[in-house]
Amino acid sequence: MPSPFPGMDPFLEGSEWTSFHTELSSEIARQLAPKLRPKYVARTTRRFVTETPDDVVITTGDLYPDVSVIQSQPSNAVKTAGTVAMAPPPLQLATVIPARVPHITVEIRDTANRTLVTAIEILSPANKRGDGYREYIEKRQRLLYSPAHLVEIDLLRLGQRVPMQQALPSAPYFVFLSRAGKRPVVDVWAIQLNMRLPAVPVPLLAGDPDVILDLQTALDAVYDALSYDLSVDYSRPPEVALKGEFGAWATERLKAAGKIPPHS
Repeated sequence: MPSPFPGMDPFLEGSEWTSFHTELSSEIARQLAPKLRPKYVARTTRRFVTETPDDVVITTGDLYPDVSVIQSQPSNAVKTAGTVAMAPPPLQLATVIPARVPHITVEIRDTANRTLVTAIEILSPANKRGDGYREYIEKRQRLLYSPAHLVEIDLLRLGQRVPMQQALPSAPYFVFLSRAGKRPVVDVWAIQLNMRLPAVPVPLLAGDPDVILDLQTALDAVYDALSYDLSVDYSRPPEVALKGEFGAWATERLKAAGKIPPHS
């Protein structure tokens, strides 16, 4: 059963994202592979990025008194000579350990030399915040200085966008295409919630025509193949909230698709 949304399904931006990201990357490689033969191949590659929450709690307050006065002893305190008391038991709190989050890239390489021709990145939450964002920007800069083309697919409403010299238009989703021979100019597709995902050109080596990546076809294939309609609960608000006109439009869409009662 297809998604009730015409383009990106915002309900996939929460706990289903890791699965969706992995399968969409694989589907993109499968879709492109027959179009690339015999000169190129598409391969998925996995690497790990570091993710540390931005809202790490360092301390519970900003004031540090020089002297504390203990008004009463804890029940397990043991008095020794005079006024010396046993320290209370230590607190047990969880420290922050950066997580290594898997991230998949679709790489197009030529079959003759295995040279990277085009990288296709589907951004994940770890790419858009904290240490993961900084790691991704460093990788992105290396790609932008290389002769390879770069396609970036941002289907997440939260987090930092890729840096641009001009302000991006107001939209929840974006696709960016950086052709090696046109930098710093980038082709940008701004995608509204009520729009189908675009079919975007994927550039190859000079002299070879672009191949077309139909993102909506890829998303629909993944949604149907993995039966996301059975695991996504459309009767509850999405994990990444839809606000304002986005929320109102999504509610009406779900009612029309029979996913929620018409009078809810």
